[in-house]
Amino acid sequence: MMEPALANRLAALVRAADPDRYFSALFAPAETRAFLFALYAFNAELARVAEAVREPMLGAIRLEWWREAVESAAKGAPRNHDVAKGLAALFAARPLAPADLEAMIERRAFDSSPEHFADFAVLENYLDATSGALMRLAITIVGGEAGLARDAGLAYGLTGLLRALAFHNARHKLYLPRDLLAAMNLTPEEFFILKNDPRLDAAVYQTASRARDHFLAARKGPRPGKALPALLPAALVPLYLRKLCGRSEVSIHRRQMALLSAAMRKRL
Repeated sequence: MMEPALANRLAALVRAADPDRYFSALFAPAETRAFLFALYAFNAELARVAEAVREPMLGAIRLEWWREAVESAAKGAPRNHDVAKGLAALFAARPLAPADLEAMIERRAFDSSPEHFADFAVLENYLDATSGALMRLAITIVGGEAGLARDAGLAYGLTGLLRALAFHNARHKLYLPRDLLAAMNLTPEEFFILKNDPRLDAAVYQTASRARDHFLAARKGPRPGKALPALLPAALVPLYLRKLCGRSEVSIHRRQMALLSAAMRKRL
């Protein structure tokens, strides 16, 4: 079990950094929520690395800190950090392998590097190893079929990249595939600075279409059963895609209602 005070601190961290996953976790059985918060807090820390550094070497140093933190937590000797302590409790209670978390850390090195994705296949491999892997690990915590996570993870991951385009463009980090930009006759430099250009809209539309296709595949798949709380963030994809098309804002209240609706339907 996890100390209630630690669980509460991790929940507050996740609610501030990742409200979609926080509210989704509330639909999980009470005995699993603290472990979900530990996992999601760990993911939030990895995502924060690229936001806090501009040099790949500094990013690598911070990611190495987390790799070592995972290693020590798995041995039951966590570092003096709430997330590390939460991971130690998670490893003690659930059959997660340190290698699974270390693989996420390795893929996150891309976030603070100058590298690009050549095409959608490479981009989706990255998303499956980050957003998808996170969902699979969450399914391990709550129970269910981990294979259900691929389309849901890709749908939510692609949508997340589109929602964060302005932020990534400001730091001149390209996530959309190079071949997509080339097809629109755009260079990365133009993509970062152009505004109100139909080529930008076309690139976003194609990416959104892929996200929608993955969401529909996830929705048409088998009922998630016990895995549903781990997959619930993907239920927000249609709302976010409508917002990207300029149709509506997505308030916390609307997100909560969408999650509740999916939970009541027992499917995305």
